Amino acid sequence: MMADGTAGRMTRPVLSVGGAGEPSREAGPGGRARRRFVVQGLVQGVGFRPFVHAAATELALTGWVRNDTGGVVAEVEGTPGAVEDFARRLRCDVPPLAMVERVVTTELPPCGGSGFAIVRSRPAAGGRTAAAPDVATCPDCLRELADPADRRYRHPFITCTNCGPRFTIITDLPYDRPATTMARFAMCPVCEREYSDPADRRFHAQPIACPACGPRLEFVSPLGAPRTGEDALAAARRLLADGGVLAVKGVGGYHLACVATDPTAVTTLRRRKRRGGKPFAVMVHDLAAARALAHVDEREAALLTDPARPIVLVRRRRDGRPALADSVAPDNPDLGLLLPYTPVHHLLLGLPGEPVPLHRTVGTAGWPPLVMTSGNLGGEPIAAEDTDALRRLAPLVDGWLRHDRPIRVPCDDSVVRVVDGAPSPVRRSRGYAPLPVPLPFEVPPTLAVGADLKNTCGLGAGRSAWLSGHIGDMDDLATLRAFDAAERHLEHLTGVTPRQLVTDAHPGYRSRQWAVRHAAGRPIRTVQHHHAHVAALMAEHGLDGTRPVVGFAFDGTGYGPDRAVWGGEVLIADYRGFRRFAHLGYVPLAGGDAAVRRPCRMALAHLHAAGVRWDPTLPPVVACPQPERRVLTHQLASGLGCVPTSSMGRLFDAVSSLLGIRHEVDFEAQAAIELEARARTAAGGGADDRERHAFALRGQGLGRPLIIDPAPVIRAMVRDLSAGLAVDIAAVRFHTAVVAMIVDLARRARGEVGLDLVGLTGGVFQNAVLTTAASRALHAGGFTVLRHARVPPNDGGIALGQLLVAAAREKTREKG
Repeated sequence: MMADGTAGRMTRPVLSVGGAGEPSREAGPGGRARRRFVVQGLVQGVGFRPFVHAAATELALTGWVRNDTGGVVAEVEGTPGAVEDFARRLRCDVPPLAMVERVVTTELPPCGGSGFAIVRSRPAAGGRTAAAPDVATCPDCLRELADPADRRYRHPFITCTNCGPRFTIITDLPYDRPATTMARFAMCPVCEREYSDPADRRFHAQPIACPACGPRLEFVSPLGAPRTGEDALAAARRLLADGGVLAVKGVGGYHLACVATDPTAVTTLRRRKRRGGKPFAVMVHDLAAARALAHVDEREAALLTDPARPIVLVRRRRDGRPALADSVAPDNPDLGLLLPYTPVHHLLLGLPGEPVPLHRTVGTAGWPPLVMTSGNLGGEPIAAEDTDALRRLAPLVDGWLRHDRPIRVPCDDSVVRVVDGAPSPVRRSRGYAPLPVPLPFEVPPTLAVGADLKNTCGLGAGRSAWLSGHIGDMDDLATLRAFDAAERHLEHLTGVTPRQLVTDAHPGYRSRQWAVRHAAGRPIRTVQHHHAHVAALMAEHGLDGTRPVVGFAFDGTGYGPDRAVWGGEVLIADYRGFRRFAHLGYVPLAGGDAAVRRPCRMALAHLHAAGVRWDPTLPPVVACPQPERRVLTHQLASGLGCVPTSSMGRLFDAVSSLLGIRHEVDFEAQAAIELEARARTAAGGGADDRERHAFALRGQGLGRPLIIDPAPVIRAMVRDLSAGLAVDIAAVRFHTAVVAMIVDLARRARGEVGLDLVGLTGGVFQNAVLTTAASRALHAGGFTVLRHARVPPNDGGIALGQLLVAAAREKTREKG
């Protein structure tokens, strides 16, 4: 039970999980009852105390409500029926952004009193409530923002109880204004009245502000004096209209923005950011503007307009208007679109009824879409602190549109796509972090440091895991500093002091090295990479581990216990361990990272392994210069500089090069993404292709795993090329072969171990063509299919799996 300061009062505890306890059967003097409620979950920063105040007042209850570090605590007194109605409302009528996980109730003797009050928050003894994620500007605030008669007309920091920054401004819990970066802004008398009025929409809205007392907007450029307010906004718009690159400070960090229809501006941004060919996200005015650029179905529309406001990957229109610059998303059939989620974004893109500013870009009608990409150089963490942004972004931008509300913790945009009708996260960050992920069993206080690519860290304790926002690739000193800050902030907000650390098994991972440096005598556990992938998927679906799953863990790189580079794994796994049921046959990874950057090298390695001569007409042979081929021939023959790999990601790269699609990459998975795009083009065109290629399966016996041999598929595709088959059809045939192999192995596993629960995880399953086809084929075969919906299938979900595996093994050790 949780104390509330009423020392010496006799209490009768009633615990309810997901409810509000049993009806009060006892009434005190005058037929009155009194009950205390401790509400746990996401109940701070979401209007919960105003909701409690309104409910209690409407029911003529007396008492009080407050925040503490464990959640929201309320005491109410009145007729037994009114108290019970209040308890029902705590179960059924909570604010839309709230998530109630548990309500602890305690019957108390009536003590009288009058009125109902929100009282000062205070820390509780033990336990922490969930910190709320940042929320997009709500419709009510948008109406006020566009209303010339409203006192917050065009105020860049308009917010209320139902919207605005949360996680990125919280410095401590319980969540009150002094525990946020808004503490530096003293409320004016009018804001103070709104903040204190239970009937007002801004009642206890901690980020409340207005033009008289809130943060200030400022435009800074190397030329001229800084400008503020409307002048700052006008200067920023002129810079964009003139083809410039603008740094825009949001809620979780800076963006780099330019007009997405201006080819020169987009090319300039790409060159300065060292972006290579990686697509840019595009912010559009509204849902209609999104649909003018891309095919947006109802599920995608719901994601675009969700309060989390993620970037949503959608299929672009070939006749999209206005025409985006080719360099926004080169060679990519998808666009990453997002809608404005801060008042500053809305003001930049234009309010309803506002005249459209002039833009020099020919052919742009209406409000132009803006490239809105993370404010960093390629490989660095997002810039969030003003001085750092001025220094780091100076070579990238022509001006800064910023404000003086500090960002406590950087948080990059989230990315989601819809796969076969269901959301599939690509990056879980702003709008979702740090929402806890419920766990299927109790875990001790543990820090999981994740992987080295797409890093997130995670804290676990009890039945909850808290994952950080996206931190990035751990190959830069600035990223390591960002990891430090994110981990400290997560510990502080959750109140979890980890007693053990858990890392990937790869001895060279910088995340693991960080754990060694910060262990301070605490034990460090290690978890194999693909086991963590499968465990994360199991945890998402609430599996307790009593029954294993058949986990297909397909990705680019993961350290295997045999010191090979794994990545095409079929595991029979629970949380405690796994058995390698099958894996893609090893081929040499010649030159390490060179083979990752140059898929033509992987294509040549697979041709060599398949016994196919390097015919000079084959695309990867043409793409690989003769001196490089000579060195590669020696490496493949001698094993010099080679590591065996079973990576499915590298096989997708190899096939992309073999088909002449992509021989060298600028960013991770570029070759595989373009291979998927070609397959989707053929499928979308209704191509009727009955030819089937098939992987060979070789048994090794004596309990050793099956070997998935890609050589027959490689040889068949070479024959297709020689016969002049269209590349798009060949891409479909490859995907079809992978799906058939998945179903075949699932059936074999069911026959051998009796399992019909199949999990699809790892970065390769971000491929919508593959995932959709595999899921449907497995369902048709009678399997239950697990896919990711809470954390990404890529390495951004690894920390969750690490937490569960470490906890399960500790339980096993304790029992043993």
